[in-house]
Amino acid sequence: MALDPTQPPFIPGAVLCERFFREAVRPLLADRFPRLDYSATRIDFGSDVLGFDTPQSRDHHWGPRFMLFLAEADLHQKDAIDHQLAHRLPFEIAGYPTHFTFPIDADVMTPTTSHPIKHGVAITTARAFFLDYVGVDPAQPLGEIDWLLIPSQRLATIASGQVFHDALNVLEPARRALSWYPHDLWLYILAAQWQRIDQYEPFTARTGDVGDDLGSRLVAARQIADMMRLAFLLERRHAPYIKWFGTAFSRLACAAHLMPVFEDISNSRTWKQREEHLCRAWLIMQELHNALKVTPPIELGISQFYGRPYRVPRSGRFVEALRAAITSSAVRALPAHVGSVDQFADNTDVLDNIRHCRALASLYA
Repeated sequence: MALDPTQPPFIPGAVLCERFFREAVRPLLADRFPRLDYSATRIDFGSDVLGFDTPQSRDHHWGPRFMLFLAEADLHQKDAIDHQLAHRLPFEIAGYPTHFTFPIDADVMTPTTSHPIKHGVAITTARAFFLDYVGVDPAQPLGEIDWLLIPSQRLATIASGQVFHDALNVLEPARRALSWYPHDLWLYILAAQWQRIDQYEPFTARTGDVGDDLGSRLVAARQIADMMRLAFLLERRHAPYIKWFGTAFSRLACAAHLMPVFEDISNSRTWKQREEHLCRAWLIMQELHNALKVTPPIELGISQFYGRPYRVPRSGRFVEALRAAITSSAVRALPAHVGSVDQFADNTDVLDNIRHCRALASLYA
């Protein structure tokens, strides 16, 4: 749907989807399928699921839609339900079309005045959805590798999305099961994130020292990104995908302290200035770690990198302390420093395909 002045006033997609369910779909189901138990939710892809949509979002992958979960025993009614929705739903809700067209790689709201409509209600089972979306059935126990291969961006939408109706009692238990990593696995992922920081600590200065200012800026930017991801982990929040990574970070409790420092790093004109501000950020991250009390307190500080005139936080100290705090034999048996899929893969075509993610299990062998 093209952006133009004739569009109705913007309302958040989550609000629109809930109105679509309550005003249009629920009455229809009550009339035509009065004995049907179901669950209705928006916990999959979309800026609106995360609460970050804006008027610009309305041009594609946005509109009145949700997932309708049926019990396995009622799945045979899927076609009948779909038929009733296609032939009896209103053409608009809150001024927005309920009909979609599907050009390549998009779904776009499109006005229509005739049935059947191509609606945005995806009908499936909870088990089928979760297996497709995160690769596991949260009604069953998750293993350590199961957790590690779920992209955090998918856990983020499950945590932040809306549940409109849950007569099947499947959604809230699933969200609780996927809310956060088991404690020792969290420590393992934290250690892997500190390890990423440790591996690049001296390179902002080293590249700048040989006149490679662009390289110095790139390394500093990577340090910022790694500290931002560490901040999500420290606050037990699942990070979204890159488009909303900075927006979500700005809402973390620690962002007020870190964002001005990150801006100073980014705006530095010399590598020495960059290093000075990096040291400030590293010290904040050390303080945040100690505030968790998941390891014995670690001395705050910045040191010289061997005999060179470069300053580093020696993040390996935090890696070692976190790994020493792990008591689970299954977690201790995982390869050191590999971490979760988000920590070693940033290819969109991998992170957007749960089968590709699951195929990486051999990394933990």
